[in-house]
Amino acid sequence: METTELTEKLLGLRREEYRGAQTIAVYSDTPAEFRALVGGTGAYDLGWRTKLLVTGRDRIRWLNGMITNNVRDLPVGQGAYSFLLTPQGRVLGDLNVYNRGDFLVIDTDQSQSENLVSILRRYIIMDQVEIANAGKWAAIGLAGPKSPEVLGRIGISHSELKPLALMDGSWHDSGLIIVRGDLPKVLSYEIWMDPAILSRLWQELVNASALPAASKAVELFRIACGVPRYGADIRERDLPQETEQFRALHYTKGCYIGQEIVERIRSRGAVHRKFTGFRITGPVPPPGSKAQAEGKEIAEITSAASLPTATGEIAVALGYVRREAGATGKEIAFGEARVTVADLPFAEVFATTKEQ
Repeated sequence: METTELTEKLLGLRREEYRGAQTIAVYSDTPAEFRALVGGTGAYDLGWRTKLLVTGRDRIRWLNGMITNNVRDLPVGQGAYSFLLTPQGRVLGDLNVYNRGDFLVIDTDQSQSENLVSILRRYIIMDQVEIANAGKWAAIGLAGPKSPEVLGRIGISHSELKPLALMDGSWHDSGLIIVRGDLPKVLSYEIWMDPAILSRLWQELVNASALPAASKAVELFRIACGVPRYGADIRERDLPQETEQFRALHYTKGCYIGQEIVERIRSRGAVHRKFTGFRITGPVPPPGSKAQAEGKEIAEITSAASLPTATGEIAVALGYVRREAGATGKEIAFGEARVTVADLPFAEVFATTKEQ
């Protein structure tokens, strides 16, 4: 398992596996790091992501026929979130794809990249397409309402980027790319750069008041935002519409792998279950916990966390619920825990959590 570039430079801190890479688990205090991401500015290592370059004359037509979102009409400098499906319409992985003009960039978790590349290459038949690892691109994430101020303090222009839009920039005579994130409720950015400037840029962000946030805080932040993670909340057995990630689907772009199933679900009616949030009172059920009613499974928890807000901890979970039992505010029994169906993201976390 690869150790991220930033982790290699920061010695003496506890490490853990996160999304396919060895990362720093905690910098100083996980609750403070979480609160910075939600209510101030947190900086975090994105070395657990990997980037693939898609080149060749047929790249746009070919990738448009592989994934669920529209690549054909993607403007230069814009990205889109998408799924790769089986022919039976099940989710094999998720990714962001960016149009860079002369090539496409696929950005995904390291834990998914090897499998996705293997699958994609099997479908290159007579197409003039090549997929290659982009090499050592370092990346730092920045999240929180004060993120634009921090970027400004260190001299990085980010313009008025739309979600998943990117722009080329420079910093101390080195080129870099600034990407606007698409997280709900909170501003977020990614900075892609040459590893040679990673340590210096990280330190300047910290000096400009960004608090370092390690993987444990980043995972809490992901759950608070209601963003599903492939391998935990989205699995190969799941259908795209069950995940509620409709931003990954484009219904009029034409054929792609699994498109017939996606269209059949759209035209004939909704799936039986949906991805949702849960508020928890009592012991937090671990991922994998299931609830039943009248001998039928009605809910499942896939991720759970106690979120450290300024007013106290809020126990929440992500998972799936059958639609007939999934109205917001509906209570479901998970053993001794009282679990209430909640809208995503968990808006009360962002309303009550301020940087301390």
